Amino acid sequence: MVGVTQTQMIRTERTELEVLVNGAGPAVVLLPSLGRDSYEFEPIAQDLAAAGFCAVRPQPRGVGSSTGPLDTLDLHDLAGDVADVLAALDTGPAVLAGHAFGHYVARVLAVDRPELVRGVAVLAAGARSFPSSLTERVAKCSDLALPDSERLVHLREVFFAEGHDPSVWLEGWWPAAIVSQRAAMASTDKESWWPIAPSPLLDVQAGDDVFRPAETRSELIDEFGPGLVTTVLIEGSGHALIPEVPHAVAHALVEWIRTFD
Repeated sequence: MVGVTQTQMIRTERTELEVLVNGAGPAVVLLPSLGRDSYEFEPIAQDLAAAGFCAVRPQPRGVGSSTGPLDTLDLHDLAGDVADVLAALDTGPAVLAGHAFGHYVARVLAVDRPELVRGVAVLAAGARSFPSSLTERVAKCSDLALPDSERLVHLREVFFAEGHDPSVWLEGWWPAAIVSQRAAMASTDKESWWPIAPSPLLDVQAGDDVFRPAETRSELIDEFGPGLVTTVLIEGSGHALIPEVPHAVAHALVEWIRTFD
């Protein structure tokens, strides 16, 4: 039912995953950024449901009520969790929409299980290479031991475009998941998935994203060609994107998915 968020707990051999579901229709799976939860996708999930889609929001291990081993994981393990959710819900091939780190998981799943994926939307994906200083500042944004005043400076300068309130991201961080997901990235060879795109890609870029400067905006088109990659630029948004312009993101997703038909 549109407007109603249903919560399910899906048990697998490895995990017990909290999954939020809105609407009915073709599945769109929303995957959060590093150490973040899926609750903040609520406005996007509502828009997708109203447009005739089923928005599926798995919480990663260590986030919300989701549990499972957090040590010695790689991105293939995290992608496998999403595959388990799709199997449990019997959704058929789905569109995956991953925000920042979430797009790593989405693209790895598309490589590992292409039969489960109709397309991958990358939301505020960073450039293939960006300064390590940005990673250090992200760590400060999510360090709950630091004063809010210090964290707000980093949140404002790293994640949010001018005119948007960075305080909405003082909460919603899951420290154990951050450690686990960083280790999973480090344990996965980027060359095993970055140059591979078995399905169409939507590259939703934030106009003021410090992780994706203007000179890098053509990276995915250069890699895979305009026939496979659609680019949407949302001005006035930063790397946070989801809390800044959720309805614009939902609109971009809906318009792109409808081109599949």
